[in-house]
Amino acid sequence: MTAYIDNAGAWQASWDRQQEEYLPDREQRFAAMLDAVATVTDGRPPRLLDLAGGTGTISLRTLARWPDATATVLDQDPVLLTIARSTLRDRATVIAADLNDPAWTTSLPRGDYDAVLTATALHWLPEQRLTTLFEEILGVLRPGGVFINADQMPDDAIPELSKRLLAREDARREARQSAGTALSWQGWWDRVRETEAFRTQIAERDLIYPPGRTTHTEWLPPASWHVEALRAAGFTEAGTLWRGGVDAAVVGVR
Repeated sequence: MTAYIDNAGAWQASWDRQQEEYLPDREQRFAAMLDAVATVTDGRPPRLLDLAGGTGTISLRTLARWPDATATVLDQDPVLLTIARSTLRDRATVIAADLNDPAWTTSLPRGDYDAVLTATALHWLPEQRLTTLFEEILGVLRPGGVFINADQMPDDAIPELSKRLLAREDARREARQSAGTALSWQGWWDRVRETEAFRTQIAERDLIYPPGRTTHTEWLPPASWHVEALRAAGFTEAGTLWRGGVDAAVVGVR
């Protein structure tokens, strides 16, 4: 039975505000990603895969722009997927799958996608798995379709300046959180744990991500690594679509 929560809109907004503390130009990168999608579909409603899509943030913005778009959200986190299902309802397909398992593609609806979009998610995958994932993503795109990945991807031509930019933003964010004007990642999850509506999903999540045990390592290579990996995976074009400080969105065209 599909689980929904009644106040999903509030949780969706809460997630957005928490994410914006770490990504102040979050909406700008989403707009750039969707502009690229519009270009490859000539403005028609796209068939979109929101990869590692969490609460369905990208799908919601896609459907706001193209109400007739076909969207699929794929993620592993039971809490975030419950928020996605509750806010999207019948406007999108929401799927639970693990990107560490190459069989994730078998859970998708039939047919190729115009675009596969993902943001601030794939940095949890190790290098070898990520390079293989790029090949798998290529396989679910139609010819001419795009894969866009937005994440922290420093410009390796300015390593020292990038470190200073990161330190400056970390200090500003920590000051806001210390003053109580912003919610941290951990603070958001603490509130989820205190909420009875998520009791079942938290139990499921703890089996996937055992509390107190590190099951993966954050890996943040520069944009140049991503571009070369996309080319090696078989994308006909690859490059940087958008940049904001140490963050970037790289695109591959099938």
